[in-house]
Amino acid sequence: MVCSKCGAEIGANFKFCPQCGTPVPEEQKSKQEQTPAAEIMAVASSNVPQMVTIPGGSFIMGTNEFNRKVSLLGFMLSATPITQKQYEYIMGKNPSKLVGSDKPVECVNWCEALIFCNALSMEQHLVPCYSIGNATDLSAFESNSPLWKRVACNFTATGFRLPTEAEWEYAARGGKDSSPNEFAGSDDINETAWYGENSNVSTHKVSTKKPNNLGLYDMCGNVSEWCWDYLGELGAQPMTNPHGPKMGNLHVKRGGSWLDDAQQCSVFYRSGSAHTGKSSSLGFRVCQSTIESVM
Repeated sequence: MVCSKCGAEIGANFKFCPQCGTPVPEEQKSKQEQTPAAEIMAVASSNVPQMVTIPGGSFIMGTNEFNRKVSLLGFMLSATPITQKQYEYIMGKNPSKLVGSDKPVECVNWCEALIFCNALSMEQHLVPCYSIGNATDLSAFESNSPLWKRVACNFTATGFRLPTEAEWEYAARGGKDSSPNEFAGSDDINETAWYGENSNVSTHKVSTKKPNNLGLYDMCGNVSEWCWDYLGELGAQPMTNPHGPKMGNLHVKRGGSWLDDAQQCSVFYRSGSAHTGKSSSLGFRVCQSTIESVM
C-alpha cells in the first residue's frame, strides 16, 4: 500500500504514513486486506525486455467512425512495460515514485524514454534508432532543450524505439486477428488491467493480469504508455505505416493507468502529454522493427 499524498510505501498494519504522517483511510486499509500478498508474474523477471513478434497486417483503427484502414509492417513489442529493474540496469537509476523492481518504471518523460531506447540498443550491440544531428547518445540533451524538436527516428535500424500509436493500438487489439474487445484481451477490465477501481492506489508487478491473444501484458492499465507520435487527428483516409503528425506540442500516450477509469483504459482512448511531462501513472514499453520492415 502507498500513501495517497506522498507515494511512500505503507505497511499493512500502519495507521499513519511513516514519511508524511498522513492517516491511512479505513477504506484504503480494507482494500489492502483484499489485495493478494504476492502477485504471480507470468513473464520472468529479467534485465532486458522479452520481445513478442507481431506479424504485419491491416486493421480498422479507432472506434470505426471513419472506417479508417491502417496497414502495418511486422514489428516486435516488449511483452510488458519496461520495469524498474530493467530501467535501472540500463540507466543506473530508478526515477519511479511507486517503487518495486518488477513494477513498471514511471516518472519518465518522453525524452528519457528515447534515451533509454538508445542506451538499451547500444548495450545489446544494436543500431540505435534515435539521433539528434549525428548524436545517438541523447543523454547529453536536457529535456527542455529545443533540440528535441529535431530528434529523428530511423525505423530501419535494428535497435529499440517507442511504438507508433498505430503499432500500439494494432498490438493491443491483437494484431491482424484484431479483436473487438474494449480492453486488451477481454471485455472485462478486471481480468486484464490494474485501474482506478482495483489498483489499491498503486502500480502492480507487470504480467499479473490476463494477456491479450499476442501474449502482451498490461497494455491497458498499470501505467499509460508513451508512443512516438505527436497527438493529432487521425483522419479518415487509409494509412500505411503512419508515424503521426510531423509537428505538435503533445505526444501520444495510450492504455490508461492505475488511477484512471475504465473508459481511459480502453484500447481506443487517446490522450497526450508534453514531452517533458512525467507522473507516477506514465511509463512506456519498447518496440523493434523486424527483418520484414528493414528489407
